[in-house]
Amino acid sequence: MKRMLKVLKWIGLFLLTFFSLYFLAAFGLARIGVAEEEGAKDEMTVFIKTNGVHTDIVVPIRNEQKDWSEKIKFSDTKSGATNFQYVGIGWGDKGFYLETPTWAELKASVAFKAATGLSTTAIHASFYPTMSVDDTTRDIKISKEQYERLIRYIDQAFQKDAEGYYIPIKTDAVYGENDAFYEAVGSYSMFHTCNTWTNKSLKAAGQKAALWTPFDTGIFYHYD
Repeated sequence: MKRMLKVLKWIGLFLLTFFSLYFLAAFGLARIGVAEEEGAKDEMTVFIKTNGVHTDIVVPIRNEQKDWSEKIKFSDTKSGATNFQYVGIGWGDKGFYLETPTWAELKASVAFKAATGLSTTAIHASFYPTMSVDDTTRDIKISKEQYERLIRYIDQAFQKDAEGYYIPIKTDAVYGENDAFYEAVGSYSMFHTCNTWTNKSLKAAGQKAALWTPFDTGIFYHYD
């Protein structure tokens, strides 16, 4: 019994030290900024949006450079409506997305797989008729060349079928009438979260970003 208690004590000490260092690193590295590129033209607007935990990058559904509706299809949503101008795109753990409608329903198995990179990932796409700046949303001016890089970054996160189309996930676990899920590439972990992915999307587009952040606050810190 004494030996078991000693082992449990060391495990508890290790976990306390590990998570203390993790949150300290998350706090410190998030406040080290990556500067935006200088000299870029303000040719279009994209957005970052948070629900308080998870962030999306929001882009125009279509312009002369990209028509996202060709692969993120309106028909993949419950409503099938087409009267939208923007699509929010977020990458994350499939278990969190599909099996955890509220934090109260979070399963230990889902949390463990997400933290350790053992589960698969998904893309969540949400359609919006308009976008406005508020406490949860920031607008970002970028050039067409920067948008090309952002397009490539987002596109490579989707799994694709033999014809190059995104693969929808058939599920009733959507958040509303105008969103859909798609199979994604990569592994989620506590070091590469949904917010880490969004933060990297900003870096890909030459915009302000945190050096590293697993949380939405680390991104929005640089846009307040």
